[in-house]
Amino acid sequence: MKKNNSVVLFSFMIIFVMLACNMPGITANQGVDSVPATATDLPVVSASATSADVPVATVFAPSPEPTLEPELPAPTLAVSHLLVPAAIVKPGRLINDIVSVDTAAEKRAPYGDSYKVNRFERPFLQDMTYVADLDIVSFNLAYDEKFFYVSIELVGTDPNNDLGINYSVEFDTNADGFGDMIIIAYPPYNVEWSTSNVQIVQDTNRDTGGLSAEKSDAPLPGDGYDEVIFDGGRGVGADADLAWARVNAGDKATVQFAFKKAWIGTRFMYGVVADGGLKSIADMDYVDRFTAEEAGSPVRDQQEYPLKALYGVDNVCREVFGFTGTEQEPQRCLPTR
Repeated sequence: MKKNNSVVLFSFMIIFVMLACNMPGITANQGVDSVPATATDLPVVSASATSADVPVATVFAPSPEPTLEPELPAPTLAVSHLLVPAAIVKPGRLINDIVSVDTAAEKRAPYGDSYKVNRFERPFLQDMTYVADLDIVSFNLAYDEKFFYVSIELVGTDPNNDLGINYSVEFDTNADGFGDMIIIAYPPYNVEWSTSNVQIVQDTNRDTGGLSAEKSDAPLPGDGYDEVIFDGGRGVGADADLAWARVNAGDKATVQFAFKKAWIGTRFMYGVVADGGLKSIADMDYVDRFTAEEAGSPVRDQQEYPLKALYGVDNVCREVFGFTGTEQEPQRCLPTR
């Protein structure tokens, strides 16, 4: 009887094993509790582990990086102008400046450069190469109902010289010899009136003249013209029509500026500058940043000849508008009789 029971029990065990092997989802080499390993479930493998010790894991390719759209250029500032300066401007009374064209071959300025009173006749590079597009012949002021026009006549005819020349108009609104504001135009220049390359910058702490109104106080630190109040290219300023520039508008207007009369008022002193050297209105007046020895000189019989730190710049005396004054104002042009 015991023997028959053993045979029956053994038969049931064989049947059970056969049924278990044929259950779906389970193979002979897989247990019912095994699950795929995730990245966080993989065991840490030591440097001494062998290949037999390391379980084989399925390697999934990383998801591709998202395609980035190309960065578009910043949109051009669209400006709507309500008032544009006149196309034809008759020149005002000419104020002549010293020119160096006749002595350029000798690598020298004839005269007209007086470092002691902030007057530069330096249309030369440091090696005394002459640049006609820096050499101011004359300047003048005209006006109509809405605008003042300041024109600069140059020996050269290419304000877009590869040197990259900045042209500007300086204003002294209280006739004390210190520059108060400057309108500055940057290349490239257009023959049509444009505001896009024009700024107005003011001096907020009265240091454009250093300690004295026109004499050199060098070496003296300062920040010159330090606050932008108009930038036509960046939309700075409440009035988009405030200041304009164009080039080659006539024989006496190689570079020409227009600015609103309501902005500047009716009494001021003004002068013009051509700058292809330092080109830093924050360092004006240049005579207060460099000693005469550091700056050099374009006049051959001067001890400081040739040019050194201060080169490629031409400026003028300052003319008065709207008042007579004492005729002793610092940096003033000598009155003509």
